[in-house]
Amino acid sequence: MKYIVVTGGVMSGLGKGITMASIGRILKNKGYDVIPIKIDPYINIDAGTMNPYQHGEVYVLGDGTEVDLDLGHYERFMDVELTREHNITTGIVYSAVIERERRGEYLGQTVQIIPHVTDEIKARIRRVADKSDAAICLVEIGGTVGDIESMPFLEAVRQMHGEEEESNFILVHLTLVPFTTLGEPKTKPTQHSVKALRELGLQPDIIVCRSKEALDAAVKRKIAMFCNVKPEAVISAPDTDDIYEVPLLLEREGIATFIMDKLRLKVLKNDLKWSEMVERSRAISDNRIKVAIVGKYTGLEDSYLSIKEAMKHAATETGCKVEPKWIESEDLESGKNMNDFFADVHGVLVPGGFGVRGAEGKIKAIEYARENKIPFLGLCFGFQLAVIEVARHIVGLEDANSSELGTTPHPVIDLQVEQKNIDFKGGTMRLGDYEVFVRTGTLAERVYGKKKIIERHRHRYEVNPDYIDQIEQKGAVFSGTDRSGLRMEILEVEDHPFFFATQFHPEFKSRPGKPSPPFRAFVEAAIRYRDRDEEA
Repeated sequence: MKYIVVTGGVMSGLGKGITMASIGRILKNKGYDVIPIKIDPYINIDAGTMNPYQHGEVYVLGDGTEVDLDLGHYERFMDVELTREHNITTGIVYSAVIERERRGEYLGQTVQIIPHVTDEIKARIRRVADKSDAAICLVEIGGTVGDIESMPFLEAVRQMHGEEEESNFILVHLTLVPFTTLGEPKTKPTQHSVKALRELGLQPDIIVCRSKEALDAAVKRKIAMFCNVKPEAVISAPDTDDIYEVPLLLEREGIATFIMDKLRLKVLKNDLKWSEMVERSRAISDNRIKVAIVGKYTGLEDSYLSIKEAMKHAATETGCKVEPKWIESEDLESGKNMNDFFADVHGVLVPGGFGVRGAEGKIKAIEYARENKIPFLGLCFGFQLAVIEVARHIVGLEDANSSELGTTPHPVIDLQVEQKNIDFKGGTMRLGDYEVFVRTGTLAERVYGKKKIIERHRHRYEVNPDYIDQIEQKGAVFSGTDRSGLRMEILEVEDHPFFFATQFHPEFKSRPGKPSPPFRAFVEAAIRYRDRDEEA
């Protein structure tokens, strides 16, 4: 097994995840199967309880594991299906070590960071690598070199480096090269970051330098000299508007050649589909649509990262560009004229979210989209609020609501009977892949082109079966259900150009070149709406 480890310095948020995902994509284009692992130094077991404003979106894997958004980048760039084993946190490692100590597996030893915690980390990395059919295992260590939380993981990597053959291990370090107001690049932060890494016994093989602009050869030589790497191993990674262009930028900088030489790999093929996809997207200029995204975390766009990417995938395949218009759902509750928010948009998307804050604003957005025949896509909580909106304004149940949001005489969204007796709410969450059965002759069947699909879920509350008949008698259709037919999965509204809401999260399975069917259909509907308006 070959290992490529990615670390970061200077500051967080530089793009370690995209860098590693890009390296994985490059290697796949060369004919190699790869397997990624994300190490998160936080003590949480997983990302499920984290506020999106602190950590971005919670990404859900097929097996139901709630993880950091970087694993979404891995799945999208490398087109792989990951599981809980591919995300290692401090909480997971320490829990495992403590459980072993309690079972007496350490035979009376004093349990310590070295060797017990580091051995656990190494064992988990190697277990994932050995179980895969991949030739190369990529490992990203979250956080920044110098953080106390990441020390055991960096020590484990140091040990692994010494245990593996030199031709089987590469350390990639990502740093920041800031520019002064006069436009001068400064290399000192990179020098200090590499120095901190070397003090831990780790010498990077490759330094990827993030910056506003591309670095010239003189700056690269200076970094190489002070950081003890070859000049060709200093890779410039300037800002780009399209993250899918990063693999191409890195390859033009020579990173593929250096990695292949160091790991003694031969090019098995040259897959150009990725570069063709990027070029296709770049060539689109004047065909644009604007989509309103009505959420409660719009101050941090990474809270809806997978939705943004799924929109890009759909737009590229339909030959357009999507301009998102971020709308804070609480602003819609202020009494302002709704036309002020939506008059210039060609589609309305209401994403997932938990809790009462901003819920009424989202319902207003859904009502506006339905009444004004604007294409609408609702996801998870957006699906539930669409059911509430239909129940209130079409069925006539004025006080309809979700029991999650307060006391109501018409809980059209509620816990299932078997869930109500469970005190530990975490046990009631539906997470990961579930089958969805599509009703014949519906918009859902046209969108998916099949009768059975598998999509990822992250929710607890469901459509109340007591209200299904009332809702469907008034022109709404539950066009997708689970196998039992008791859990509603897709909602449509008749006499509307595109009103489509899903209890699941289709954005999690969207890929570049393979867009999610609901997102593609939504973008196509938005284009038709725009063209109709322009003709009128």
